[in-house]
Amino acid sequence: MLSMSNVSPSPGTPMAASPLTRACLEIDEYAAGLGWDKPARLFALVDTARLKKQEPRLASQLGLDTDDAGKSSLTPIEQDTVPSGTPLDKFLGTIAWPDAVVGCALTVERLMLPPSAEASVPEGLSDKQLSKWVARHPERQEVRITVAVLRDGSRESAVRLREKDSSTEVLTGGGLVPGLAEALAATFA
Repeated sequence: MLSMSNVSPSPGTPMAASPLTRACLEIDEYAAGLGWDKPARLFALVDTARLKKQEPRLASQLGLDTDDAGKSSLTPIEQDTVPSGTPLDKFLGTIAWPDAVVGCALTVERLMLPPSAEASVPEGLSDKQLSKWVARHPERQEVRITVAVLRDGSRESAVRLREKDSSTEVLTGGGLVPGLAEALAATFA
């Protein structure tokens, strides 16, 4: 488990952003620092104040200062590696979180098409055929997607294009990746 509390907020993180948005952007910035072509990463989101109170030794090991000025009220904690041979939806179906975890997040790299290209997708392709078709499409874009959800149903997403790999170019919004948000929310069911 790795804490990301020592990662400085990205320059594009709005100070008035919700704690979930700040945590999502913090995870995006952490993943950006690791570079591209990385496997999916899963994070537990814990309440920082509760962690410091209930687990002071762990909070100290994670680098959580006693001064919370400018810090997020959610601390992302990276979990063990996501198995590379298991489909992501099946892996997420095996997760159960303890009560101390108030949310979770996942960062994953994918190929995406702009809306203009989606209309030309051939019908009747299997998932494997569709993946190959997208990989060969001239308008494909490599993206890193970070989706975060809370137990209360709150959602946030951050999408970073590889060709615009800058924290000021990250798109955010709760409804950007609804399928992945649903899958993450289901880990709390």
